[in-house]
Amino acid sequence: MSLDVSALRIRLALDLFATGEALMRQQLRRRHPEWTETELRQGLLEWLRERPGAESGDAAGPPPVRPG
Repeated sequence: MSLDVSALRIRLALDLFATGEALMRQQLRRRHPEWTETELRQGLLEWLRERPGAESGDAAGPPPVRPG
């Protein structure tokens, strides 16, 4: 696989991630219009850590060990 194709795939993956994050931010804002920007950011981080269906991560294998 050429470097250009690999770079394109990485770019697409990052774009998809950013789009998903933006969509969830909008959804959280609609669900909780009273939240401050800090609360919104915290809600987004919680979603990223504990998304339904991906509690153990998105990859096969043992679950990641998270500090704390």
